[in-house]
Order: sequence, then C-alpha cells, then structure tokens
Amino acid sequence: MNFTRPRARLRSFAVVAASLTLALGACSGPVGGGQQKDQNKDRGSATSGTVNWWGWTPTDTATANGYIAQFNKQYPNIKVNFKLVSIPDWQAALTPALRSASGPDVFDMQPGSYVKKYGSFAEDLTPVMAKALGDDWKSKVAPAGVTGLTDKDGKLTAMSVGAVYSGTLWINQRLFDKYGLKPPTTLDEWDQVCQKFKKNNQGCFVQGAAGAGFDQDTLQAIANSVEPGLWTRASKGEAKWNEPGIVKTLEIWKQLFDRGIMQEGAVGYQQYPDANNDFLTGKYAMVMMGTWYTQYSTEKAMTAALKAAGVSGAQPFPIVPIQFPDVAGAGNTSEMFGDADYGLSISTKAKDKAAAETFVTWMTTSQAGQQAVANQLNDVPALKGIQPNFSEIKFVDPAVQEAPVKDLLAKVAPVEQPRFALLLQDHTDAFFAAATSVATGKATPEQAANTMRKTIEDAVAAAGG
Repeated sequence: MNFTRPRARLRSFAVVAASLTLALGACSGPVGGGQQKDQNKDRGSATSGTVNWWGWTPTDTATANGYIAQFNKQYPNIKVNFKLVSIPDWQAALTPALRSASGPDVFDMQPGSYVKKYGSFAEDLTPVMAKALGDDWKSKVAPAGVTGLTDKDGKLTAMSVGAVYSGTLWINQRLFDKYGLKPPTTLDEWDQVCQKFKKNNQGCFVQGAAGAGFDQDTLQAIANSVEPGLWTRASKGEAKWNEPGIVKTLEIWKQLFDRGIMQEGAVGYQQYPDANNDFLTGKYAMVMMGTWYTQYSTEKAMTAALKAAGVSGAQPFPIVPIQFPDVAGAGNTSEMFGDADYGLSISTKAKDKAAAETFVTWMTTSQAGQQAVANQLNDVPALKGIQPNFSEIKFVDPAVQEAPVKDLLAKVAPVEQPRFALLLQDHTDAFFAAATSVATGKATPEQAANTMRKTIEDAVAAAGG
C-alpha cells in the first residue's frame, strides 16, 4: 500500500492468550484430553484445508498466485484462494467481512492505524512466531515488521511478509533516452524535464493525488529535502505540524501543481489503477512509487502488468528507480522511509485455523517462502539474511536496470524513518485534507499547516496520547 500503496500505512485489543496457547499445544504435541481434542478439531489440520486470503497487495494476482504455487510444492493439500481488493475499496469491504462468518481466514495488515482498527479481529501470532523461529525470534526478523504490527498491549496482530520503502521516483528509461533527457535532481530540473516532454506531446509525471497514502509519501519526501527527519519528528510529537519546515513542504507541494509537474486533474486520480496504468502504458514518463515497484523491472512482471493495464501486444520497457529530487534546493538528500509493507493476520473466525497458520508461517518465516518473496522484488524480506537470487531474475534490460536495482536494495538496509507505523488514521486524514486544500487553492500552505496541527493534536489528545 499503502498504503499506499496504500500502501499507505491501526493497533487493537488482546485475545485471551491461554486459549491460543492450549490450541497451539494441541496442534503441535500429543493430544492428552477431551478438551484438547475438541480444540484441535476446531482448528483443523495443519497440512490440509482451505485458506481464503484477502489483500490489497500483491497488487497483481500473478504475484500472489506465484507465492501460492511455491507453497503448494510443500503443502499440496492446502488450497489458498487469493482475493485482491483495491485500495480504495479495502476498508469498506474488510470490516463487514471480518464481522461475518464468511470473511477471510487470512488478511493483509498494514502497520500503524490499521493495527488499531482491525487488530481485534486478528489472532495474537506471538506464539506462532516463537514456534517457528524460537524464543529469540525477534532477533531473526526485521524490527520494522514487529513494532509496526504490534498493538499497544503487546499483541502481534500480523506476521510481516516484508518491508517497503518510499522516497523514490521510477522513470521510463526509453522515453528519457528518446528525448535525450537526464533524471531531474532539483525542482527546476524537474520542471525543465516536464516542459521538454510536453513539447513533444509526452506526459511527464503522474501521481494519484486522490489517495491519502501516496500524497503522504510525496509530502514526506519533500519534507526530507527541506529538513531531513522533520516529518518523523513531527510524527513522534517532537516537532509541530505547522513549523516553518512543514509550511515550506506544503509550499513546494503547491509548486508541483502550479508548475504543471503534476498532471492535469491529479486530485481526481487514484494511484491504482489510474496513475499506475498511465505510467505502464507510456502516457507518462515518471511516477512516484517505492521499492514495491521493483517487481516491474523484471520481464515477467512487467509483461503481466502491461496485460493487466489493457495493453495488447506491448513490449516491456525498462523502468529505473531514481532519488527523489532535492526540491527544496537546500543540498539535502531526500532520505528514504519505510516499514513493513504488510503482515498477514489470521482472523479469529478462520475456519481452518491450523492450515492458515501453516500458510502464514511459510510465507513469513520459512527460507523457501521468504526467498519467493525476495525473488519477486515486491518486498524486502522480513527474515534476515534472505537476498534476491539475481541469477534467476530476468530484467527487461539488465544492462540498464540491474545496477540501479541492486543499489536501491542496498540503500534501504539502514533506513530508520518509518512510513506509516507512527500514525493514527487521524494523521493520514489530516495530511490528505492539507494536501488537497493546498493543491486546489482552498487554503494557503500556512493555513493548511495550522489546521493540520490542530486536527492531529486534538486526535492525539482524544486517544490519550
């Protein structure tokens, strides 16, 4: 998502731990009594059954089905059905489904506000992690996949599949080469590149500014150019949301619209499918996306994405990640930020709960599952020590793409700034309101920042924080 994808980027209340512990014991060890037998029967078999998985990501079903195919090599008797729900529809669809008896057995969970909103529908997976990786399991997985998916009471609401990081643009290298252009490194250069594309009737940059999570990504990237780390400090309550650096961030955001860098009608665009499809079909040469977009650097994923975008007979083209420009002109590198892309939660109403645990455990903690994740180039694996097997990965144009992709994946390893993990839903709503009001001219950057500060401070106070 995020999500942003939505990404963009919810804690909850604990389930009675004792009943889960007994259930796990009944599954993993000899059955000793009638009560344990009944619990084991309720949980189903760990090696057979049906698991219905709902998610907003992977954003193409081919990736999800690829994971499932690898899983079925080891567990052929567990049928996993993946249901893709679009980001704009996710919240409206998930809540009633989780309350019903026919909802998902496994569902995607995003760090931050979603943990609070949906965590009560999820099992506590702490015992599952300990069973899979031992009591020291926290040392074996990326910290972002633990902190962001744990609620305020210490309940692990989901197990992280992998992390994603934002703060990059992706470009269509063929279009840049066609017009002899270099990736922009400043706001003025970005403006000049867009003017050149437009003179040739070629779209320049596209973003779904109707999506809160993706607006936040761009705002945080701008803020890191203005003053590195400012956005994170404000998210922690260590800086105010109307400080001069935040006002400056909103001023630059407005310039993206005033200068025509943002496409016409951006505030009515969704990132998926609108901006994504327009980039993949070649209408625009640049798009604001994070590391999850790395998957489309491969021939297989790019071909599937073009087909999904409705492009008939189109040839895959090389996409390349570039650093977000220093739009503030202050000489700052716009640092990247990220957290767990998504975790997999097990519904408290899952029908074949043991089979669901088997699938989630395989995806998030096994060498095979995490290698499958790594090789998709969609997420940076949660399990430490897993790297993409580049000998098995076929880029569209290896000479152009392999080095930038490897550099990007190496760059994110030390990233500490979070994306969604520190935020309440009220934060995201306030960011979106500020971004939209400034973009449409309904508020000045200073007015929007003042409103944003008050909204967020009121929400934090109401939440007891």
